[in-house]
Amino acid sequence: MKLLLIEDVGALADLTSRHLESEGFRVDVARCVSEARELLAVAPPDVIVLDLGLPDGDGLTLLAQLRSEGLAIPILVVTAQTGLNQRIDGLDRGADDYLGKPAAPAEIAARCRALLRRPGGLLGGQLTCGDIALDTISRMAMVREQPLAIARREVDVLEVLMRRSGKVVPRPAIEAAIYTIDEAPGPNALEASVSRLRRSLAEAGASVVLHTVRGVGYLLTEAPR
Repeated sequence: MKLLLIEDVGALADLTSRHLESEGFRVDVARCVSEARELLAVAPPDVIVLDLGLPDGDGLTLLAQLRSEGLAIPILVVTAQTGLNQRIDGLDRGADDYLGKPAAPAEIAARCRALLRRPGGLLGGQLTCGDIALDTISRMAMVREQPLAIARREVDVLEVLMRRSGKVVPRPAIEAAIYTIDEAPGPNALEASVSRLRRSLAEAGASVVLHTVRGVGYLLTEAPR
């Protein structure tokens, strides 16, 4: 899942983003309100982690504005402003959860997963398609309960396709989900990942077919019996 971390303290943002990435999130970092606005416009995330003390504006104001604009993405506020009235204000303005600083990156990751598991959220603990199972937390893929040895990027592609199995997923949607704004994948990077994933699935005898819909994207379906 893609996560937007809005945090102006560089060292803290780097530490938190590295840990979140190690737990399977794709992280974009904004250091201020204006950067957050730009990233939300070009690369909408699945969840937002928001600090309130930002150099060019108040995080609570940004939170209220995003909700008034109809943004329904889960938002976890992580801040040193942890008084009772401040927490109530943040929740009333649209925060889905509230965590005081200092916060362990592992807890931030766990709370984000919890938000994404809520009804209507995007994160299921385990995805299945045919005889493939993917644990979205451990990032372990299995075929008939046997581990599928694939690289991280192929796991990312598999997750996107399994979440929309039976439907064509446009190439831009896959790229937006598996790459951060700072990454610059080559023109054939996605094709290479799909090719490796398709080969691994075939070698494992998985009961799925990974289709290429030329000029559009990719489609994962159960193989006909």
